Amino acid sequence: MSRVVVVTGTDTGVGKTVAVAALAATARGRVVVVKPVQTGIGGADPEPRDARTVEGLTGVECRELVALDDPLAPDTAARRQGVALPPVSEHVGAVLELAADHDVVLVEGAGGLLVRLDTDGGTLLDLAVGLTEAAPSDVTVDVVVVARAGLGTLNHTALTVEALRGRGLEPWGVVVGSWPDYPGLAERCNRDDLPRVTGVPLLALVPDGVGALPPAEFVAAAPTWFDLGPASRPGG
Repeated sequence: MSRVVVVTGTDTGVGKTVAVAALAATARGRVVVVKPVQTGIGGADPEPRDARTVEGLTGVECRELVALDDPLAPDTAARRQGVALPPVSEHVGAVLELAADHDVVLVEGAGGLLVRLDTDGGTLLDLAVGLTEAAPSDVTVDVVVVARAGLGTLNHTALTVEALRGRGLEPWGVVVGSWPDYPGLAERCNRDDLPRVTGVPLLALVPDGVGALPPAEFVAAAPTWFDLGPASRPGG
């Protein structure tokens, strides 16, 4: 059995990449991370490439399928660059090929669930649905939602979960991508209210700033951020 975990954010900048690294660090067996579309790699001050961040923190193999210059939504960046993006169905095939010889495949989206990954309107949600429909019987597909800690996260997370359920997908859980050292009232209430409001388990609180840890410290600490039994971890 192998497992594909699609990781989406409720928005951009919610700590999704570090959360993917934390999932990779806690996964068992042969693990690979896939970034279907990376944007923002051009110019004098390019964005950090998510795959390299995860690889640097964990040592886990990472694949980047498409890279675009402008720090914009993928379809917008592609139009500005004058290139055609491969359809989401092509990404489905690439991910399932990796699942054939890996225990865990982590798929990191770009921003939120409905951000378009191709020029035909295909989204990360379409990718998750396509993987679920096309996966062979020995591959399970799950979705993890990475959310903010602060005010507004209940609405954003509930909307993301509702969109997933509208397409027949039940999220595996929610990860708070950047948990402050000194959480305020809103953060403390959100920690308790996210499972209640969404009906989805809270899997982890990833501390703010841990993306700057040395790799060995990051990998050693990652399991402490999860409220998971061994059987619930990726590949467990």
